[in-house]
Amino acid sequence: MEETSGTEWIRRFTEEESARFVARELTRTDEAGDLPLAGLSFAIKDNIDIAGVPTTAAFRERAGRPAVGTATAVRRLIQAGAVPAGKTNLDQFATGLVGTRSPYGACHAAGHPTHVSGGSSSGSAVAVASGQVDLALGTDTAGSGRVPAAFNGIVGLKPSRGLISTTGVVPACRSLDCVSIFTRSVDRARAAFRAVAAFDPADPYSRRMPPHRPHLAATPGVIAVPAGALDLDAEHRTAWDAALRHAREVADYLVEVDIEPFLEAARLLYQGPWLAERWHAIAPILGEPGLDHPDLDPTVRRVLAGAEAIGGAATFAGFDELARLRRATEHVWDVADALLLPVTPGHPTLAEVAADPVGVNGRLGTYTNFVNLLDLCAIAVPAGRRADGLPFGVQLIGPTFADEQLLDLAAAWTGEGRATPESPLPAGFTRIAVVGAHLSGLPLNSQLLTLGAQLIRRTRTAPDYRLYRIPDTEPPRPGLYPIGEAEPPEDGRGIPAEIWQLTQQSAAALLGTVPPPLGFAAVTMADGTRVLGFIAHGPVPAGAVDVTGLGGWRPYLDTVAS
Repeated sequence: MEETSGTEWIRRFTEEESARFVARELTRTDEAGDLPLAGLSFAIKDNIDIAGVPTTAAFRERAGRPAVGTATAVRRLIQAGAVPAGKTNLDQFATGLVGTRSPYGACHAAGHPTHVSGGSSSGSAVAVASGQVDLALGTDTAGSGRVPAAFNGIVGLKPSRGLISTTGVVPACRSLDCVSIFTRSVDRARAAFRAVAAFDPADPYSRRMPPHRPHLAATPGVIAVPAGALDLDAEHRTAWDAALRHAREVADYLVEVDIEPFLEAARLLYQGPWLAERWHAIAPILGEPGLDHPDLDPTVRRVLAGAEAIGGAATFAGFDELARLRRATEHVWDVADALLLPVTPGHPTLAEVAADPVGVNGRLGTYTNFVNLLDLCAIAVPAGRRADGLPFGVQLIGPTFADEQLLDLAAAWTGEGRATPESPLPAGFTRIAVVGAHLSGLPLNSQLLTLGAQLIRRTRTAPDYRLYRIPDTEPPRPGLYPIGEAEPPEDGRGIPAEIWQLTQQSAAALLGTVPPPLGFAAVTMADGTRVLGFIAHGPVPAGAVDVTGLGGWRPYLDTVAS
C-alpha cells in the first residue's frame, strides 16, 4: 500500500454505517438481481451527498448539516452492489487542481510526500491509488477527475456531460459539472460507468446516450496527436515522448492536428463568463459575508474575485467565442477517434504550489480545461513513470457520447483488451471502404448518412495502391489504383480509409452514383482483410494528379485550400 498523508478522508464510515446505507438503498429487486459491483468498496468526494452525512465541500460551516438525500450516482453504485466507505477530501468547492485548498489538510500524491495529489478530487484519487477502496466518485469540471488520476497513477474517467446525474452534487460550475470515476483498471471504470450512467429527470442537465452516432467509429483506432511541441517540464517531456511511442503500438495510425483552438477554449474557463457561473453556485452558500466569509479559502477567494462584475454582454461574448472555437475543433473528430494529450504540463511540489497557488494551478489546467467547455468526454490512463519515479498520465479525449469507444481505446492502451470487438456482419449488410469524398465531413459523406450507413472504423489500405485526383469531377474525387508496375507509396503505408456498414440495397443505390472510371471492387486493407470499396478501373486518365505522397485525400484538399 502506498504511503498517504492521512488527509485523504474527511470522514470514514464504520462497518455499521456502511451496512445501514446499503440497507437503506437496496431493494429486494436489487438484491435478487445482478450486482456487477458486488462487494467493492467506494469513496465519495465530499461534495456529493449521502443522506444523513454532512456534505462539507471542504467548507467547515457545512460540517454540521447532514444531507437530506443521497446523490443519484451514489445510490446507483450501491444498487449495483458497491459499499460506501466514507467521504473524501477536496479543494474547497471543487475549485482547484492541486488538492491543497482544504481546511481538512493538503493531500500529497500517494507514495510521494513532497508532490501534490492533484485536485479537486484529491482524496478520492489517493484512496484508490493507495488501495484503501476499489473505486471512488469525484467530480470533473476543469480536470478534477483526470489531474489527480495522473498524479497517482490510476484511471480517471470523465464522461460526457449529463450521462451521470449530478443530482445531489454541490455545484461548482453547474452547466459543466460531471461526476467522475476513479479506479485502478479500465475494466472496473467501465463497470462503474455502466452502473451509474442513466437519465435522471430530476437533473435538468441530464442527457440520454443516443442509440446511434454515425460519426463515431464502432472500433476506434486512429489517435490524433499535437502537430507541434508542447509546453512540458523536462521530466514530463521525456515521459510524453515514451507515451507517443506507445500510442503508435496501440493505434492503427496517428494523425497530427493543430491543438491551439483547444487551448484557446481552455483559457476561457477562468478568463470568461464561466467564472461568474462559479460565483452563482457558491454565493448562496457564503451568504451575506460573501467573499469575506472567514471559512473561505484565501486562494478560492482570489480565484472568484471579480466574478460578480461579469455582465450580460461579456457573458454572451464568451458564448460566441466558445462557439467559434467549437467549430474550429470539430474537424478533428472527422479524422480521428480520440485526441491524445498529457494530462498536465508537469507535477508540482507542495512548496511550488504554496509559492504561487494561482499560477501553478492555472498551468495544470492547460490540457484539461477545454474538455467540458467543448462538450467532450475523456479518460486519464497511466503512462508509466517519469525518470524521477513520479507517475505520468495521459488522457484520451473523444467527441460527445463516445464514452464506450473511448473506454475500448483506453483498455487497449493499458493492455486490458477491448470489451467491444468489431461485430460480425449482419445478414443483408455489406461494408464499404471509402478513401475520398465520402470520408466523414467531406462533401459526399451525406450520401452515406442518408442511406443509414454506420461508421465501423478508420484504418488504412494495404500499401498496394496509389491515389490520384481524377480530373473533371465535381466535387473533386480521387481514384484508388492498384500499383501494378508503379512505385509503392513513399512512406510504405497505405491510404487512410474509413469502413462503413450499410444494407446491400443501399450499397447498390450508392454504386449508381459513381461516375467512371470509378467503381466497386475488393480493396485489401492494412490488416489483410478484403472489403468492397471505391476503386478506379482502367488506365490512369490524362491529367490525373498523383496525391499519394501527400498522405491521403484530406491532406491533398488541405494543400488545395491553402
